[in-house]
Amino acid sequence: MIFEIFLVFLLSYVSGSIPFGLILTKLFLNKDIREVGSKNIGATNVLRAGNKFIAGLTLFLDIFKGVTPILITNYYFPNLIYLSGLMAFLGHIFPVWLKFKGGKGIATYLGIIFALSLKLGLFFCVSWILITFITKYSSLSSIVSTLIIFLISLFQNNFELNSFLFITFVIILYTHRQNIVRLKNKTEDKIKL
Repeated sequence: MIFEIFLVFLLSYVSGSIPFGLILTKLFLNKDIREVGSKNIGATNVLRAGNKFIAGLTLFLDIFKGVTPILITNYYFPNLIYLSGLMAFLGHIFPVWLKFKGGKGIATYLGIIFALSLKLGLFFCVSWILITFITKYSSLSSIVSTLIIFLISLFQNNFELNSFLFITFVIILYTHRQNIVRLKNKTEDKIKL
């Protein structure tokens, strides 16, 4: 059992830690995304680098790296799917390859949610799109949508899922702490859709 936990821990973390935003912007735009906009490696900041296709591809791959370890873990070690999800999520936020300075976790979180529950994944997407359309703030949409998913999950009476979604919500609040300050000060950048 210890070996299984270690294997899931390691593979999920490594999957989550692949910095697709950095890799794609270096390959196709000859830019270091860590020197653009918010200096974040996620899809929203890749969009600020000026290429919608590369931003979309980053978003897709960041979602994919959340989905993949969950599906593999669910097939071989279904009792460890929440560990797998948490490690993929933390891998994206704290990648060892980038001195533990990664993205804010939303796209990878979405991939994990879709792998755990198609319904919750769709709820997140609808919520995020509506809030972004109304406010134009990606950060606010991410925070509120993550909270909504946690609250919806409480009706499912699944302690492990509820705990996982609460932990990820708290971590997302932490990764968005500077955005929260800028939202409060009305200095947060809006996104152009």
